[in-house]
Parts: sequence; structure tokens; C-alpha cells
Amino acid sequence: MPEHFDDWPWRQWAQRYPHAIALHGPQGELSWRQVAAAVQRQAASWRRAGVVEGCGVALRGHNSLALLFAYLAALECGARVAPLNPRLPAELLARRLPTLDLAFGWSSEPAAWPSGMVPLEVDVARLLSSDPSAAETQPPLPPADTPWDPKRLATLTLTSGSSGMPKAVAHRYAAHLCSAAGVVTLLDFQRAGCWLLSLPLYHVSGQGIVWRWLYAGARLAVQDGVPLAQALAGCSHASLVPTQLWRLLDGSPTSLTLSDVLLGGAMIPAELTTRAEAQGIRCWCGYGLTEFASTVCARRADGAGGVGLPLAGRSLRLVQGEIWLRGASQAAGYWHQGTLLPLDEGDGWFHTRDRGTLHAGELRIAGRLDNLFFCGGEGVQPEDIERLLARYDGVRQAFIAPLADPEYGQRPVAVVDSDVPLAALRAWLEPQLSPWQRPVAWYYLPPTLNQGGIKIPRGTIHAWLAQTPAP
Repeated sequence: MPEHFDDWPWRQWAQRYPHAIALHGPQGELSWRQVAAAVQRQAASWRRAGVVEGCGVALRGHNSLALLFAYLAALECGARVAPLNPRLPAELLARRLPTLDLAFGWSSEPAAWPSGMVPLEVDVARLLSSDPSAAETQPPLPPADTPWDPKRLATLTLTSGSSGMPKAVAHRYAAHLCSAAGVVTLLDFQRAGCWLLSLPLYHVSGQGIVWRWLYAGARLAVQDGVPLAQALAGCSHASLVPTQLWRLLDGSPTSLTLSDVLLGGAMIPAELTTRAEAQGIRCWCGYGLTEFASTVCARRADGAGGVGLPLAGRSLRLVQGEIWLRGASQAAGYWHQGTLLPLDEGDGWFHTRDRGTLHAGELRIAGRLDNLFFCGGEGVQPEDIERLLARYDGVRQAFIAPLADPEYGQRPVAVVDSDVPLAALRAWLEPQLSPWQRPVAWYYLPPTLNQGGIKIPRGTIHAWLAQTPAP
């Protein structure tokens, strides 16, 4: 897919369609010409500060126009860009940042970078201060100081760190573009479409939205700090978790302009997709991971449980129930102190640690091998129980976690996002489970954990349960 471009994508679209709208933001609409000019100004400023090809730049902040311009400008400098979660603990950053070889850092809020890191600035008002009408009549953009090279390392994205220290997954531009091409084709995302940047850039799914926008030359909505329903005004596409779509449909669904929603982060109830489709919103489910630049498999969501087959450029193999992957969207490796550590184990395949099966010609995800726990010697796969709970009308999300037990070793506990009485859920669920699968305690998911547009890490659920008294 890199042959799609012979220049930085935003510059290429600015040359082809300078007047076409590229961005919908707090400042209004911006054309591709304005976007490319703003990125070039920011990149030039950062080059004067010392940002050169091959260096590392950390970006820390919530989604905003400033963060987007920082991301694109750092890339145009040829840097390795590491978007960071602004809520990462200071202690974790202190241990992790030195291994990422980051010489520069930008933050939307005052940040204490480690000694030796140079702080950078972004002034959106200055970048867009030129007369918009004049911008459209300027001569073609001068050549970029750093040439486009799809094989160059582009980004470092931290994994969730659910099983230890987060890994820094290093992707080349070619991998991001391959990932984008498969989704753009499947969801028919064209130049007239608009995708909301609804997921954080520090998450690979958020970067996936940006690269689909760049690949298609379409429109991107960046509306930070406003309610989701308002941010979606005029959008044709969005990446949401089921809870967000539930709330939109419970609100004012007739005002939505969405045609397609890519759902992720939780089990997808059939009732949800039925309601959305009745409003003309096509729902898609998928399977993706950081090491493959977001989506690997996707299909129309219908409650059947499958996630389709790999999109173009990806291959799948099942080995003793474990999903193995390889393809053009695969990361170059894990970055650690200037070295790329391999993803595969010498066989060319990435061993995902996810369990899967092929059913009716498509992949079904059984769960993480790491999530399996044992109750009285019997294996309990949390995802099996969660899938059942997702079928109950009114259950938006469900989590099964292990609780230490002196007699059985571990026993299941249920945490649900729902208004349904827990006693009713328990009475409905238990007859469908083996004795060792039946939750011994039930909780409602607290609102404090149910925020943002990405899945809730299991570690967060486990930590909350450890501090919560028994019901």
C-alpha cells in the first residue's frame, strides 16, 4: 500500500485536492492545503529546535488539534513518534521513558520530562494565523525537508502492559498504510466521508483512524471537549465501544449522520446491532492488536460471534488453538534502548496468545490464554461467560474476574454494566454454566471505570475488585 503515495500523505492530498476539506475542528473547516501548510510550519519550527530524522519525540495529551498537528509534524521531521497516555503514573514513566530513546517531548499540560529531554511547543493559533483564503491561492508547497520513505520507522505505541511492563511496538509507515487500506475498503470510507477521532492517539486504534483518513484523503473530525453526540455531527464513520453506541441510540438517534460504526472493546449484543441497523447504521466487529497496527479481521456485526477473516495483507494460522498472524501491517519489532527486538519466535509468525477457532468459515475469538484461570482444577475462560452475559437485553458490558479462594484456588466474579437487577442476571445465567463457571459474587461496573472510548483493561477491573468489599 505504500505505493499509494510518493510524498507525505497530507502533502500529496494538498497537491491533488488543495481546496477539499480535510479537517473539522474547533476552528471550523480546514482544507488539505491548510493542513499541510500548518504541519510544514510546525515541522520547520521543531527542526530548528533540533528534531531530526531518526530521533524520538514523546507526545502526551488528550485528543486535540494541537496533538494531531504535533503527531504529523514530528513524522514530517522523520522522527519516531511515541504518543503517551497522559494518565500514565509518573513512576511508570520514569522507568519506561529512558528505554525509548526519546530526546524531545510535547505535552498539552505542564509536564516534568526526564533530565535531558527537550520540551517542545505547539501554537495552533499561530499555525492557522494566515488568511484562509490566501492559503488557497499560494503556490505549491515546497519540497519537504525530510523525504517520504514508507520503510522508515514511524511510531512507538505502548501496549496495555496487562502482563507486566508495557512494550513499545515500533511500526513503519508501510504497516500503518496497509492496516488502513483493508478497513477503508471494507467500510467503504471514501473522500466524501468523515471519521471522528473518537479514540485516543496513544492507543493504536486511535492512530488507525488517522491513517484511514490519510489513506483515503477523506475528512477527519477532531472535536475535543464536547459531548459525543455533538462531536459526531456530520460524521459518516466512527470507532466506538458498545456502551457509547447504546447511549447514542438511547439519546437522539434520528439526528445521527453515521453510516458505519466499527465496534470494539467488548462483546457486542445482537440487540445493539439490530437497533443501530434500524437507524441505518451498519455495525462492524473486528479483531485487532497493537502489533498489527489495529484491525486484522472485520465483518458485519450480527451477534453471531465471529470476526470474519483477515483483511488484505494479513494471514492467519491456528496452532493448538492459538492464533498466529503475519502480514504487511505487522510491526517491525519491539523498541528497547535503540534496538528492535523481534516479534516472532523465528518462524515468521506472531504468536498472539489469543485462543481462537474457525467456525462456518470465519474466525471466532475464544479468549486470551493469559486470562484462563482454574476453579477446583477446572479451567475457566472468562470470555466464554462474558459472551453469554452480552446476550441478555440491557447488558452493555460484562467482565468475569478470578477471586482467590482457599478451597478452590480461584472462583469467578461478575462485574456488569447494566440496569438489570443482579439477581435476575444470576438466575438467568447459572443454568447455562457448569458449577465451576458460576460467579460467586456480582457487582455493577462503577461509572468511574466506564469512561473513554477504548476497552477497560482487565487489570483495572482486578484492581477495583481488590479494593471493593464483598457484596
